[in-house]
Amino acid sequence: MRVERIEIFKLFGGTAILSKQVFTDLFRPPMYLRLVWDQVYRIGVESTPLVLITAASTGMVMTLQFGVGLEKFGGKPYAPKIIALAIVREMGPVFTCIMLAARVGAGIASEIGSMTVTQQIDAIRALGTSPIKKIVVPRVLASLIAIPLLVVMSDIIGITGSLIVGVNDLGLDAHFFIQKVLYTVVVEDFIAGWAKTPFFALFISITACYFGLNVQGGTQGVGSSTTKSVVTSCIMIFVGDYFLTKLFWVIGTWL
Repeated sequence: MRVERIEIFKLFGGTAILSKQVFTDLFRPPMYLRLVWDQVYRIGVESTPLVLITAASTGMVMTLQFGVGLEKFGGKPYAPKIIALAIVREMGPVFTCIMLAARVGAGIASEIGSMTVTQQIDAIRALGTSPIKKIVVPRVLASLIAIPLLVVMSDIIGITGSLIVGVNDLGLDAHFFIQKVLYTVVVEDFIAGWAKTPFFALFISITACYFGLNVQGGTQGVGSSTTKSVVTSCIMIFVGDYFLTKLFWVIGTWL
């Protein structure tokens, strides 16, 4: 139990120090823009099929479940409102980032972990280059660029999948469905969900880089660090989602 507590403190302390180094090196030359765009392609473009499938499936399943449940009480026409708000505010950002934590976070942790084990990180330091600047910063920046865009795409595809099920399985009129969605979802709802994505992107990228840079135990340690990275990122997303939702709610009441 004591060892677990020490590991938790090491995790929070290590990620905090790494975050400080990232934001310190972020504005220092040189800027490896090509590395950033390469990571944007790997994180954003290559993750698109996974995001599309996840978003469409989520929208379809939620519509079917809510539609069938509400139909018993004559509330089937309210399904578009409930589904659209749930996707835009919670399901879209959270489910998308959970899937990206599994794909992107695992990829970053294993890649940097392999570089650590094979002493490529030490070689970069020996050449007088900061591994934080050349390895960590491009991945963090790419996550901050690609993940919010993927969440926007996820929201659109999720509502589209909901529309398809609503029309074909629940018998709702397409114009009625679209009208209810546009009437219900306002800009504040979209911002409340989308504003969480930069924080989720940091949870995924910083955590993955931390575990990759601190691999121990050779090649076996790479697999262990990758697993820890994914689990930790998912926990941080779920816990952070609650606190961010509460924060935005408080800010909304003040405004």
